[in-house]
Amino acid sequence: MIKIENVSKNFTLHNQGSAQIPVIEGASLDVAAGECVALIGNSGAGKSTLMRMIYGNYLTASGRIMVGDVDVAQAEPREILALRRDTLGYVSQFLRVVPRVSTLDVVAEPLLSIGCDREIALARARDLLSRLNIPETLWTLSPTTFSGGEQQRVNIARGFAHTYPAMLLDEPTASLDATNRNTVLSLIEEAKARGAAIIGIFHDIEARERVADREVDVSVFTPRKAA
Repeated sequence: MIKIENVSKNFTLHNQGSAQIPVIEGASLDVAAGECVALIGNSGAGKSTLMRMIYGNYLTASGRIMVGDVDVAQAEPREILALRRDTLGYVSQFLRVVPRVSTLDVVAEPLLSIGCDREIALARARDLLSRLNIPETLWTLSPTTFSGGEQQRVNIARGFAHTYPAMLLDEPTASLDATNRNTVLSLIEEAKARGAAIIGIFHDIEARERVADREVDVSVFTPRKAA
């Protein structure tokens, strides 16, 4: 479902004569339907950079990134948007929403965007918000007013609202209490059971061991400096 072939990435330092800084070189990875692969490696190894390339936020210097039948590395912006709407979900650590939109509508939006019946979408949103212990009294309010932990749980609910065939998870259990952490891990297990291909970053070792089928050390894709 997700296939990465010989992908490389450079950053350009425009304020230093457009110097090129290589950060990833020759990255290759396959993730099958129903499989969760955890990216590991020291800070700065390129875990988040690789995730952002898969999602289309960063351009690649070379290689292919296939998500289904779409090559993200070559896709047009409209194709990236369609991929994110229909196929590729991304649960980040931060919630970014339009102010004054209710929490229910924020969570239901991924389903509404693919034409799901509004009542079905809202029912799914209610179920997820309940599972993640967001009080019902908050559902009609904008999540921009919530605490950091509440916003994170709303973001997780939004990320799991649509049954994406592929998902990217960036520290989904960070800073959660034991109850909500267990709920998130259960959501990941349910996504795997229905066949989602998942790539995740989990600094929580116990969480990683519970949901990941294998680990890939991104450090092996870090360009080696010449001696």
